Amino acid sequence: MVYKILMKKELGSSRTLFEMELDMPLIAKKARAGNFIITRINEKGERIPLTVADYNREKGTITIVFQVVGKTTKLLSTLEKGDFLLDVVGPLGNEIHLKKYDYPVVIIGGGVGIAPCYPQAKELKETGNKVISIIGARSSDLLFWREKMKQVSDELIICTDDGTEGKKGVVTEPLKELLKREPLSLVISIGPLIMMKFVALTTNGYEGLPKVKTMVSLNTIMIDGTGMCGGCRFSTIDGKIYFACVDGHMVDFDNLLKRAKRFMAQEKESIERYEHECKAVEKLKMGGLI
Repeated sequence: MVYKILMKKELGSSRTLFEMELDMPLIAKKARAGNFIITRINEKGERIPLTVADYNREKGTITIVFQVVGKTTKLLSTLEKGDFLLDVVGPLGNEIHLKKYDYPVVIIGGGVGIAPCYPQAKELKETGNKVISIIGARSSDLLFWREKMKQVSDELIICTDDGTEGKKGVVTEPLKELLKREPLSLVISIGPLIMMKFVALTTNGYEGLPKVKTMVSLNTIMIDGTGMCGGCRFSTIDGKIYFACVDGHMVDFDNLLKRAKRFMAQEKESIERYEHECKAVEKLKMGGLI
């Protein structure tokens, strides 16, 4: 079974961020905040996990957002409305545990991690919680979904590293201000590993600030997404091993940051080979040889 792309558009002005709406009625029927899918573009393609950024049960669609960082995401970015994905598995992972909290919930999205923050904020808001959202990126051209996040948040704070929009600085700065301002029930952080690491450190009693339960979403390398392959394994601070696709435990971020770099050489070689092949085909076309 193949899955049709119903909509594709660029996000921001970086030309590296894309949003797609996919025709997946069975997956849309069950999708919840916190879920992800694993997709393969063609028969020779690798399997990659992509978080469910939104879903519409009536239309039977799910929305994904991705950033071009390697060969597979670059190839995915060349597909257009009307094209198809070869196969998709989902929804996978653990859905958000919803309840009404006594104090506000803070949701922090960094870069492409803003997208999976949206359904979490939406479902928590619908449950009656006060939601404070912080979204950040290196610069304004990597920010997106400002209005969508504003609609599901009681308060929206925007940060950029270079100060091109909102507060200048990293997302932990407004988080510290919130921790000083009022009691918080929960912090949810989704984005680059280094960002999530420092969010977790900040909410763990940093410089005498109050401790707050913090949850993060790990986007690790995955193959099957059901806890069998072991590719997404991570270690906890007490040395135990778990799988990001099905488990939730205290994360040893230093160890995970090292593991995240283990295939960098292969990823670089793959994208260089892909771009070389694309350029070679273009030269043949220009020369009228194909």
